[in-house]
Amino acid sequence: MSHYRGSFHPFDDPERRKWQDPEAVLSGIGLKPGLIFVDIGCGSGFFALPAARMVGKNGKVYGLDANPAFIADVKEQADKEGLKNLYLSSGRAEETIICKHCADIVFFGIALHDFQDPSKVLENARSILKPIGKMVNLDWKKEEMALGPPAHIRFDVNKASRLIENAGFTIESVEDSGLYHYLITARLA
Repeated sequence: MSHYRGSFHPFDDPERRKWQDPEAVLSGIGLKPGLIFVDIGCGSGFFALPAARMVGKNGKVYGLDANPAFIADVKEQADKEGLKNLYLSSGRAEETIICKHCADIVFFGIALHDFQDPSKVLENARSILKPIGKMVNLDWKKEEMALGPPAHIRFDVNKASRLIENAGFTIESVEDSGLYHYLITARLA
């Protein structure tokens, strides 16, 4: 999703796993076999591919990204791994609702700050989420650091929380997720 590919820290850099373990993040938010998981701004599939493995054959993962090249790369990798439960779409999250009231978890993996209209994206996330589902926003802390986008475009946790609440969610938890990120979990209000 992000236009920062390669300029700060490539999304698919193997070094990324040293500071962000996607399986640990996904397990920590409650992803388990049989669930339906939607990754909005899925990029290179850093979370979507492990999610497809984790939900298994009885679950589904939907990935959405505005960059068709990312979608093609993720599809190729999913095909290599025989992941038949990963459904990918190219499109702007402001304009795309992948499915209606289908998701147990709607996930933003270091992407919410990248959208032109994050409020509209969160509004669409409401339409995607099951009534008992949860929305999870994992994003960069608003600090200067060697990794990630410049601090001035990041959302601090208070701004992200306000956007999420204004979109009709109730915040359940806010926590650190490693050295560089925070994690906000919310449910429909």
